[in-house]
Amino acid sequence: MSRPRLIFIVFYMTAVLIFTVYFRTASSKVFYRFRRAVVAQERLKQRLWQKQLEVEGLINPGAISEHLKEDESE
Repeated sequence: MSRPRLIFIVFYMTAVLIFTVYFRTASSKVFYRFRRAVVAQERLKQRLWQKQLEVEGLINPGAISEHLKEDESE
């Protein structure tokens, strides 16, 4: 094997390894950002669900009649 060919193979393998490390790091960053967005979305869904339960409790006929009874007693 000639010396230039050996140097080319060493540089080529080095470049492949550097690219692999870069690609894995970029992939990890993208996955982290994606996962963080999913977690934030789930938290927003949970807050929306809690607010919906609060609103349903306020417009529930039983809750309305209780408010009316409180207003009449005052």
